[in-house]
Amino acid sequence: MHKIVEAVQKIENGKVDQGLAQLAELENTSNHETKFELAETYYSLGHLEKAKQMVDDLMLLYPDEGELYTFSAELLIDLDQEDEAIEMLLEIKEDDPAYLRALLLLADLYQMQGLDEVSEQKLLMAVEKAPDEPIVSYGLGDFYLARGDFQKSLPHLKKAYYAKVKLDGMNIALRLAEAYSGTGEYEEALKLYAEGLDQQLDIHALFNYGYTAFQIEQYELAIEQFNTLKELDPEFSSVYPYLAKCYEALHRFDDALKVIKEGLNVDQFNEELYVHGGKLSFKMNNSNQGEAYLREVIAINPSHFEAVRTLAAFLKHENRYDDLIDLIEHLKDIGEGDPVLTWYEALARYESDEMDKAKECFDAVKVDFGEDADFLEEYGKFLMENGERIESLRVLKQVITIDDTRLHIKELINYLEEDLQ
Repeated sequence: MHKIVEAVQKIENGKVDQGLAQLAELENTSNHETKFELAETYYSLGHLEKAKQMVDDLMLLYPDEGELYTFSAELLIDLDQEDEAIEMLLEIKEDDPAYLRALLLLADLYQMQGLDEVSEQKLLMAVEKAPDEPIVSYGLGDFYLARGDFQKSLPHLKKAYYAKVKLDGMNIALRLAEAYSGTGEYEEALKLYAEGLDQQLDIHALFNYGYTAFQIEQYELAIEQFNTLKELDPEFSSVYPYLAKCYEALHRFDDALKVIKEGLNVDQFNEELYVHGGKLSFKMNNSNQGEAYLREVIAINPSHFEAVRTLAAFLKHENRYDDLIDLIEHLKDIGEGDPVLTWYEALARYESDEMDKAKECFDAVKVDFGEDADFLEEYGKFLMENGERIESLRVLKQVITIDDTRLHIKELINYLEEDLQ
């Protein structure tokens, strides 16, 4: 064993050829424990084929040793021979000390192959065999977590967490934090994210930590996590929309817009950032920039519902009816339609004195917006202008039924009633 340690130290110190040569000299040893340690060393160094050959040799000598079978299976998995690994693990008998490890490995393999029901069955067998074993509780909890079944994962992950046992390569606190966040228990999740990230820095956990803080409006905490993530991995594009939203929630509009621009430098096709940038620009009274952002996203994706409606509403608000009609006509040409746009087109046609086209559009959506006071008001005014005064009166009375605070409509109704007498 001392010679193995010495050889590994040489490899770590840059004397790779010398270290590997020293390990090779030990391959023909008659000491089976040394041979097993050597196989583990080759495995840790990434020399999988060498490790596999040594384990195979030992299996010929110890055909009933389950630990060798699990080791061989792990090597086969790393060699992308999953089916062979499953066959190897199924050879292990239930009374073998390695049987529990075999069940957990089988569960992982079946899950990798999309056989969730079989994977769950193996994990439940492991729980039945060792109900108080932390790694088993963790395994079942992690399985449910991966499927998005947060409620089911919680008791198993909690059991593993409170066992206070360290499991190699597994950060139980972070997984439990994710489960709590998924069930809406955000305060508990935040504590565990802080604990888990203190143990191990993980960019996905940083994002989830920030997102959880964002969910309960702890924007400063969220900003801290998102900025840390952004510094660690500027290409993590999902962080930019949420970081911008946090700044906006704190009325730090300049910072929010700066983040949006940074995000678009990373991902120039991020539709969410364009829409957010457009809305934020309007809020900052920079309508030209807002319109430009929205037109960018529509150029990328003409069917982007929110972008199209936002731009159309802006053009309507600005009384830019020709531009509004151009936008709608362009969308029609590429097969995009929407009742709201038809409503806006009706108003634009009306304001452009295209009364026949306006009537056609209003009639096309009057059922869709039969309970919308704004639509009914515009429709009623159009009908009055178009000479349909009886129908106009009926529609305007519907407006008052929905919203009786519109005094100007009441005055219009009185005018029509007197005019029709």
